[in-house]
Amino acid sequence: MSTDVLIVGAGPTGLALGIDLARRGVDALVVERAGELFPGSRGKGIQPRTMEVFDDLGVLDAIHAAGGGYPVGMIWQDGQRVGEHRMFDPVEATEDSPYDEPWMVPQWRTQRILFDRLEELGGKVAFGLEAVGLGQDEDGVTVRFATGGSVRARYVVAADGGRSAVRRALGIGMTGETVDPNPTLVADARITGLDRDNWHIFPPRGEGDGFLAICPLAGTEDFQVTAQFPEGSSVDLSLEGVRKVVAARSHLAPKDVTEVRWASDFRPRAALADRFRDGRVFLAGDAAHIHSPAGGQGLNTSVQDAYNLGWKLGAVLRDGVDEALLETYEEERRPVAADMLGLSTSVHRGEVRRGEATRQLGLGYRESSLTAETRQAPAALRAGDRAPDGTLGGVRLFDAFRGPHWTLLAVGVEAPELPGPVGVVRGPAQESYGTGLFLVRPDGYVGWAGDTADGLPRYLARAGL
Repeated sequence: MSTDVLIVGAGPTGLALGIDLARRGVDALVVERAGELFPGSRGKGIQPRTMEVFDDLGVLDAIHAAGGGYPVGMIWQDGQRVGEHRMFDPVEATEDSPYDEPWMVPQWRTQRILFDRLEELGGKVAFGLEAVGLGQDEDGVTVRFATGGSVRARYVVAADGGRSAVRRALGIGMTGETVDPNPTLVADARITGLDRDNWHIFPPRGEGDGFLAICPLAGTEDFQVTAQFPEGSSVDLSLEGVRKVVAARSHLAPKDVTEVRWASDFRPRAALADRFRDGRVFLAGDAAHIHSPAGGQGLNTSVQDAYNLGWKLGAVLRDGVDEALLETYEEERRPVAADMLGLSTSVHRGEVRRGEATRQLGLGYRESSLTAETRQAPAALRAGDRAPDGTLGGVRLFDAFRGPHWTLLAVGVEAPELPGPVGVVRGPAQESYGTGLFLVRPDGYVGWAGDTADGLPRYLARAGL
């Protein structure tokens, strides 16, 4: 069997990449070693920038319907409510940033939505295929499976998690640290006796105890239970084990935990792959960077890896763009992942509050070799930055950007004639952009900016347009 792109791992990263390739007409196959999609809530926070990505990928309405906003934290002591705790610094939605707060959707539901969208576009996921080895040459990669079969692909993307078999087969190391040596239980449970309007927080009662947090999972009947244990502890993931820790650290009785639907334990760590590419194989998501869950950066950074890589693979495979374009994936994404790892660790340790940085709207690629800023006196928005939403000439910009194409914005200046694959929007000067020409990449970042069209043809030629 052969395909243009083989994606190993059907988590949020692999499914998002599959969607992006499917809508570009690229032949891709997603393989997953498990027999079904991941069943737990793990990464439940979707940041505003990822909401914008989901808008473009055609799943935003389903994501909105499946989740809800984050509840206010409620601190308990001796069975009494003693104060509120707000997880996030408040922000207001603006025209250029319409999604203001993180949106809570349990990971299992996010994956189901992405899976359904992939199938809608004609994409495929093959379950029960565990990658155990690979070999590559100048023309492609052959991935071998535990079942004895193999798949031949022009490119392979490892999206198979923190213990990535593909990364290990390539011999790519990870550099990192233990963020917290204390093991942590996370479980999806049915619980009675607590309201669903608050994120219930039970601070440690004494020395050696850990915290307990019980969060209602939006769009479900479940609560996510999180409990920290002393270093070296063995975590009991059974129903009785969860009942025991909940009863010991809160005013609830063991019988109030009526069901445990999924449970896991982990030790928060931060690690970054030494490189994100080896020949025709790319690392994305947890296979490339492992985060503490604090601050909700892991899933979001992973989806945006896929969003960055998808259009580049599409350009090379569908449009015949030079393969050198693929070199910019690691160039752009590895520094972002490193920054997000530092942010996750700082949030975990209480050094930084969840706020502007965790929303990920300020991330960009100003230093990328794909970025060209040619204006004499650029304003706050520069080439390499995220292209804001807004209205230009009566057109909503996110509507204009939606899809696999490039878009040229002519803001207060004349627009040149461009080839068909580039959409053009014209309008007067506006606050977010000022004036000038802005060529917006398929992933919503300004690739080129100029006062006039001088230099634009050369940039378009490089992009294969």
